[in-house]
This record gives sequence, structure tokens and C-alpha cells, in this order.
Amino acid sequence: MKIIIIGGVAAGAKTAAKTKRSLPDSEVHIYTKDNFVSYSACGMPYYIAGDFQDWHQLIIRTKEEFEKSGIHIHTGKEVIKIIPSEKKIMIRDTVSGNLQFAEYDKLVISTGAEPVIPDFVKNAKEKIYTLRTLDDGIKLKQGMQKASHITIIGGGYIAVELVEAFMKNNKKVTLLERSQFVLSMLDEDISALVQEYILEHSEGRVKIINNDTASDIRENDKTLTIETSKGYRFETDIAVIASGVKPVVDIAAEAGIALGKTGAIKVNSRMETNVKDIYACGDCAEKNNMVSKTPVWIPLGSTANKEGRVCAINVSGGDESFEGVLGSAVLRYRDLNISRTGLTEKEALKLGYDTASVMITKRDRAGYMPEVKNITLKLVADRKSHRLLGAQAIGCGDADKRVNTVSMGLLRGITVEELIDADLTYSPPFSTSIDILISAAQILKTKLS
Repeated sequence: MKIIIIGGVAAGAKTAAKTKRSLPDSEVHIYTKDNFVSYSACGMPYYIAGDFQDWHQLIIRTKEEFEKSGIHIHTGKEVIKIIPSEKKIMIRDTVSGNLQFAEYDKLVISTGAEPVIPDFVKNAKEKIYTLRTLDDGIKLKQGMQKASHITIIGGGYIAVELVEAFMKNNKKVTLLERSQFVLSMLDEDISALVQEYILEHSEGRVKIINNDTASDIRENDKTLTIETSKGYRFETDIAVIASGVKPVVDIAAEAGIALGKTGAIKVNSRMETNVKDIYACGDCAEKNNMVSKTPVWIPLGSTANKEGRVCAINVSGGDESFEGVLGSAVLRYRDLNISRTGLTEKEALKLGYDTASVMITKRDRAGYMPEVKNITLKLVADRKSHRLLGAQAIGCGDADKRVNTVSMGLLRGITVEELIDADLTYSPPFSTSIDILISAAQILKTKLS
């Protein structure tokens, strides 16, 4: 059997490796327009920051290692058309432009996502960067080293991680964010605290412009001129477009493969599309939110790896399901840990839930321990059923530990009352005798009553 995989980063590489182990006699090919396969895109901000110096450490498995295991890697080869009726793909060489065809028995689409690039960026190409591929990361680090002032357009996860990276390299940073605060995927009462922390712990070298975004970028001899939608104009050495990504689905849609409500490829729990013998996984595929039972598109490397594994099992003749996501995520800015899972309150309200929520701040361990830090935790619940809907936590303490605990409860539809009964571990170096999770749940129960 011949299996072709389009794209070779997280989901594609995982699908290839697992398929070859499951079907040793199969012929497995990865086609990608990238120069690299199987690398940690999530690690690139930390490479740029200087936490480690060699970008080769980001490569999980080299092209040569794949080839030794019998998996054929075709870099610099862009798949430009899928022909399901002939079980064939059309491939273009990114250097020569030459076209070729390849036949498949099973096809896996793992084309990932790509940055959303505003039209005006065409006015300045040399000093504009994105951060999606490993090549992007290498180029951005080189560009950063020559700059003294950097502008980031966007205020999501990558943007905040890049602010930290540039700060570690003694750069001045201006961040343009169209929302009222950075990290608009959090509730505003949480994201406001994050933005406050960033500004307070940046030695005056970070400026955040909210409720605004770039409307034009012009390239000068040595700098860029950025103009915002509100008429603000300033000079910068380089700019990074971090204003969002979109699923790469054009060739799938042109082949008659159905897209979901989110614009990503619609798949079932087996990662199958509506076209026989064609699967999709990773950032190009739509997900199911396991709390709201609604379609979502949340591109994360951890999810892509899980989907790649499930896809490989089913391509190989097995029967495995991927039930969905909770939107669990974590990042940091210096010493501040930021984490979420499930629905935020604004997401829940938009979906029609009658919500109740609580936000409290408490120490993450016994107050007499030298490493004690504060955590601010927000819990969101459905007022009618008392079912927990989501959690957000920030703090210099172990915020993500509390969020991970909630994520396990969300999988089983845990109520606020059931969270109160959770038998959490306790020892002074690890938590208070009544953990912040329990305290928040107790307050929320009272509010619900």
C-alpha cells in the first residue's frame, strides 16, 4: 500500500512514523514545500530568545533518519492539486517549477496553517518577518540581532513569547493589538492582569498599543514606517506579523473535500474526510470542543501529534478515535505562567450558557515556604447544571498545575460540587492545606446557591 502525506511537521511526521511501524511493508511518502520536516515549531521563540543556541536542537527527526526507516521525504515539493477520481496528486518543485504526478492508495492532508498577511505588507518585504516555519525562526533571529527596535503586530500566544525573546536580547518592542488587552483568547479580567505584568516587568522597553493595528508599512533605507488605523505613525527597524494564522485548505477545497464551519477541513473522529481514502489531521483540520460539543479550530502542536497518531492507526487498518479538544494552553512571560482550559466566560456566553464565575488570588503553597508565589485563578460554570465549563490561571506560581487538574475534570463533565470533593495532594512545598482550586470552587458553589 502506498500512503502519501502532504506536510511533514507535527501531524504529518507523526502519521508517517506510526504508519511505517504499523505497516512495515507499506510505501510511505511525505511531500512538503518546507526545507525541514519533524521540528518543534513551539520551541522557536526560545531559540530566538537565546535559551539555546543551536537551531538543530529543534529538529526532532532528520530527513536522513526518516529515510533510514524506509519513509521517503520530498522537501521543496509543493502539492498543488489533489485528483481524488484518479487517486493522484500534482507536485511542483519549488526551485525548478517542474511538475510531476504521484499516485496513492491512502492520502493524508497535514498542510497545517499559515500566517494571515495583510495586503499592505507588500509595500515592505525585506524587514517584515513571520514565525511559522523553522526557516522563519532562523531568519527572524538573524534580523533581530541587527535591530534595536522591533514592532510586533498582534497580541496572541506567539506575540507574547516574542516580546519575552526580544526583551532578553535588550531590544525595544512596540506591540500593536486590536483588542483591549493582549491575549484576547482569555477573559479581559485575566488578560488585563497579564498586560499589566508585561508592562511592569519590561524595564520601560515595551510599549503596547491597544485597540489599534497597522494599516500601512513602508520601507525606508534603514527602517520601516508603520502607520496605524488610528493615525499613529512611528519608525521601527523590523516588524513581525503575528496577527493570526489560518488553515491551509485550498487544495483540499478544490478537490471537493468538505470544509467545516470554522473554515478548516471537516473530519470525523477517525480523521476521515468526506472523500474516501483521504484523511486530514493537524492544524488544517477542524476539531470538536469537548465541553460545548461545537466545532472549533485551535491549532496546537500537542493536538497535531495526537491526531497524527490516530490518523496513522486508521490508515493502517485499525480503529481509533480522536474525540476533540478543550483548548488547553500554557505560556509564560518571564516569571508569569499563563494557562487556560475549556471555555472562557465570554466564549460560554457567546454559546448561550448562563454563566457564573469566580476569580480569586491565593498563594500556591504554604506561606512560610521560601519559594511561595501567588496564583490568580478564574473558574467558569454553568449556572443551571453547576457543570464546570473552564478555568484560567496566571501567576508566578504553579498556575498550569491547577489548570491541568481542571482539564481532567472537564473530560468527565465535573460539577463545582464534585471539584470541592477532589482529593488533591498536600504538602507545604506544593500547596496550601486548602488548595486554590478548592477555595475557588467553594466560593463558586456559594455564588451558585
